[in-house]
Amino acid sequence: MTGSRVPDPEPHRVLITEDDPGLSALVAEEIAELGYRVRACASAEEAAPLMASWTPDLVVSDLRLPGASGLELLQRTRQCSPIPSFIVITAFGTVTQAVEALQQGADDFLTKPLDLEHLRLSVARALDKRRLQQELRRYQELAGDEDFHGLIGQSRPMQRLFSQIVQVARGAGPVLIVGESGVGKELVARAIHGESRLVNRPFLAVNCASIPEHLIESEFFGHTAGAFTGAVRARKGLFLEADGGMLLLDEIADLPLPTQAALLRVLQEGTVRRVGADTEEHVDVRILASTNRELEVEVQKGSFREDLFYRLETLTLTVPPLRVREDDLELLAARLLDRCARRLKKETHRISPEALARLRHYAFPGNVRELQNAIERAVTFCEGPTIQVEHLPVRIQKMPSPEEQLFANGSDTSRRLLSDGMLPTLADMETRYIRYVVEQVKGNKRRAAALLGVSRGTVYRRLGER
Repeated sequence: MTGSRVPDPEPHRVLITEDDPGLSALVAEEIAELGYRVRACASAEEAAPLMASWTPDLVVSDLRLPGASGLELLQRTRQCSPIPSFIVITAFGTVTQAVEALQQGADDFLTKPLDLEHLRLSVARALDKRRLQQELRRYQELAGDEDFHGLIGQSRPMQRLFSQIVQVARGAGPVLIVGESGVGKELVARAIHGESRLVNRPFLAVNCASIPEHLIESEFFGHTAGAFTGAVRARKGLFLEADGGMLLLDEIADLPLPTQAALLRVLQEGTVRRVGADTEEHVDVRILASTNRELEVEVQKGSFREDLFYRLETLTLTVPPLRVREDDLELLAARLLDRCARRLKKETHRISPEALARLRHYAFPGNVRELQNAIERAVTFCEGPTIQVEHLPVRIQKMPSPEEQLFANGSDTSRRLLSDGMLPTLADMETRYIRYVVEQVKGNKRRAAALLGVSRGTVYRRLGER
């Protein structure tokens, strides 16, 4: 995984609608200090073009304005897309109107004279709520994206694989699917079946490593009644059961050599002979084979037939490991989170930025299957809506970030990280140090800013908080 830098998010935009110049300037100054972009106007009529062109994330408006009222402005914002958050300012005598504004969709109301601390908290709370809603929608969109026969991926390696699957599905010869454990080789096989003209014909899958050697011939090719002890009835076998369709031989490298020879005959002659039978039967089945081992190496070792390897490798698909699919990790995590939460009937629908960063920095030797297991564990232990770092497997929690590896291991690691493009930028390091100081003072941004010698606005801005 690379340590590419994520750009700092653009600060939220806040539109102040207040006809009292002094109060408007005070509110603008307080909100700007939090790190947000601020514009001000004196009426609902002036606010309309700003909402159209500048697209505020939050509107802070007095209820009593010259011309259209703050309530009318609130109703106008309901027609915007996206709809901005809304905070109303009111005098004590119009609290009833403020409650009416809340009923119509306002997020909060403030009374005059303004409590500036309350103002800051209200603005931060409204924008934080907006951020959570946006992230929830984004995760739901990711979770709802169409997949490709169960395969999920927008990265170039996966898009290339999808194209190859379509091309291979049009053919008729055997297909060899290679890739590490957990990458989804069986899903690729099912996708080939789904894209082929045999989509309505049988698809069977068997793990070659799971069948005892003395039963493989019978499992594959069937047997006649009485062919051996316990063979009370005749059996077709997998090849005849899949006749007219496709048969996936998973972990084909585990097939014993005699069965490899029989398989080669099926591929060449299109016939099988049941155990105990005197005659052969014709079979029309397309063979798909998968393995996580290098068959060329197995051929050199003498554990895999060279002629069978050349028969299979003509149409080879390589399923990329998760570590080269960085663009897919968030998409996969969102989809897996949605599936798992539904299955476990949990309300967990989000992954915190810190937890997502841990997932990004982890290499996932077990690929998508390991990510799926990690998400399931996190959902199981998470009691709230958001997965945190502590909900992830311990090995992922303890995975050092690139900069931690850099400082812990010295110059050799520095050169390696530099060559991999993983060295953090100075801006990254500053942001992470600010986050560290904030954690040490239990989230007190004011104290953190004092210790760092910067404004609170800088702290909020560098942490990307709304």
